[in-house]
Amino acid sequence: MSRGDPTAARWAALEPLLPVGKKSGRPPTWTKRQLIDEIPWRTRIGAVEG
Repeated sequence: MSRGDPTAARWAALEPLLPVGKKSGRPPTWTKRQLIDEIPWRTRIGAVEG
């Protein structure tokens, strides 16, 4: 866990609020936790996709 990542307690409170995927097919590449953890990192380093 790096700085800014949600703790286990905060993640437990946040996880039920996220939408549940209903699509069939290929499983997601990243977990929802990985995606949420990446947002502060990208903001901190100024990364821009594309």
